[in-house]
Amino acid sequence: MALFRIARRTHLTPAEAWRRLTDWERHGDSVPLTRIIVKTPPPTGVGTVFVARTGLGPVGFDDPMEIIRWQPPTVDTPGACRLEKRGRAITGWAEIEVGGSGPGSYVIWREELRVRGLPRALDGMTERAGRMVFGRALKVLLRDQPC
Repeated sequence: MALFRIARRTHLTPAEAWRRLTDWERHGDSVPLTRIIVKTPPPTGVGTVFVARTGLGPVGFDDPMEIIRWQPPTVDTPGACRLEKRGRAITGWAEIEVGGSGPGSYVIWREELRVRGLPRALDGMTERAGRMVFGRALKVLLRDQPC
């Protein structure tokens, strides 16, 4: 099991950072060779299910996830979202926390990632790969975009 944590600060308000980070389809734009399919109707909340399909052509794998905690940020409390990964190839969980920080906000992404069949001796490599992939995703999702 690979456990990692990524922290970022942004000039975005907590509400806008939360909106961007929980727009699940946009995650596919930030992770190479991945597309996201939301399986449940809006709005997003506890019980929402989506699948990240990673691959090239017919070769790939599905990473199904379900939201088990959904608490958007308020003026007084940070937002928190927890996803359970329920795939055959990848299991674990991810948590996203978004709160106010000065004129902007902070984001903390925590994840426990397990790749079935991968020896524990490779957990360090899995952690580094996860940190790189999801660090890039945060950068893309939180960057300035034209209106």
